[in-house]
Amino acid sequence: MTRDDDGYTLTEMLVVIVIIGLLAAILTPMLAGQLGRARVKAARLQAENVATSVEMFRSDVGRYPKVEEGLQSLVIEPPAVEGWLGPYIKNREALNDPWGHPLGYAVDPATAQPVISSLGADGKPGGRGADADVTTR
Repeated sequence: MTRDDDGYTLTEMLVVIVIIGLLAAILTPMLAGQLGRARVKAARLQAENVATSVEMFRSDVGRYPKVEEGLQSLVIEPPAVEGWLGPYIKNREALNDPWGHPLGYAVDPATAQPVISSLGADGKPGGRGADADVTTR
């Protein structure tokens, strides 16, 4: 055995680095898309959990939180509310969507039902994919 047989050549190392770079360039966008879809699913589940907490508030208090009280009324007892047995959500962070934006709260005027929403990754109304709005009714 000669010394020329020991180790790898610079050319072999460069080929391996190029292959790893190509794989990373191909897989990174695919993984980023998976992450975006996972966050959308998490936002939907989170909005549904908050909607369930709003229903528990209604069950105890006899009404839905007022828009002025907002979702904070699930964590901190609003003034002059009888029957509040919360907190209905233990962590205030649960009132933010997976992108860190606060969840929206409104009452549908046609049905008087609460609507919990997330504006998606971009934090703006509308959008597609990860930027799409998530709404519970």
